[in-house]
Amino acid sequence: MPSIPATMRQVRFNGAGGPEVIGIETVPVPRPGPNQVLVEVVAAGVNRPDCQQRAGKYPPPPGATEVPGLEIAGRIVAVGEGVTGLAEGQEVCALTISGGYAEYCVADASLCLPKPGPLSLVEAAGLPENYWTVWTNVFERGRLQRGERFLVHGGSSGIGSTAIQLAKRFGATVYATAGSAEKCAFCESLGADHAINYREADFAAEVKRLTDGKGVDVILDMVGAAYLERNLKSLALEGRLVIIAFLQGFLAENVNLTPVMIRRLTVTGSTLRPRTVAQKAAIAEGLRREVWPLLEAGTVKPVIHATFPLAEARAAHELMESSAHLGKIMLLTGK
Repeated sequence: MPSIPATMRQVRFNGAGGPEVIGIETVPVPRPGPNQVLVEVVAAGVNRPDCQQRAGKYPPPPGATEVPGLEIAGRIVAVGEGVTGLAEGQEVCALTISGGYAEYCVADASLCLPKPGPLSLVEAAGLPENYWTVWTNVFERGRLQRGERFLVHGGSSGIGSTAIQLAKRFGATVYATAGSAEKCAFCESLGADHAINYREADFAAEVKRLTDGKGVDVILDMVGAAYLERNLKSLALEGRLVIIAFLQGFLAENVNLTPVMIRRLTVTGSTLRPRTVAQKAAIAEGLRREVWPLLEAGTVKPVIHATFPLAEARAAHELMESSAHLGKIMLLTGK
């Protein structure tokens, strides 16, 4: 292995604000602690929580670095005490609590998974945040089963493109919402059976029509309050609504909750970042067992929309917040 340099480049936020607060700094390379590894980062994923952190609305948990970045891929260059099953030189992707926007990043060993053979390291860096999120919310909390009907909002996003592919591969009928004809076509190319342009049609009415009034069994929602009542209307008997973000508000007023009782609905949700390492590791094992074989076979894969050098993180955030992307936005370190 090449020697580890003394310093590295990383992204920093110069206060809370828009993309203009993003800068680059040079700092000492971190060292892995017990049960951790140091990864030479090839690529890091850009996610909406990064933008929320930049805006001062989603701080990292206590004790975590303030450097953004929730997912990386690269090569292990150092192994901490107690680590087994991982070695220097191994190519991995990793879910990180923060710190991914850097040339080197410390990751918990239990949150590292091997790079799937068909994927590049850039593609592999687009796996952790989205695949951990979709697996735990759609398949664990939402309990999606083969033969059920599934609706995901924001189908052209990183989360949406992941949810469409996995739900389809696990035998669901998939519905997606998106904001243009191009984005709807993109969703259908990934396996969505029906894509609904929410700018042209009421998705609840379309779901009712497309399901002959039955509704869908599971909804993955990141819109929040603005969609709550229509989501409840769209659920079938014993349906499950899983909320993972609040892009259009977290306070809902004058919502008719009668469907929750009449149709015995479940409304749940979760966040990933604050969970313990052990909880995230349990999700990783589910992915290793159920999803990694699909990635190795090439039947599902992350869709990369655009890549930017680390020094152009500002432009990457601007693209993320424009919602013009189809799939993932990645930062490259040049490693």
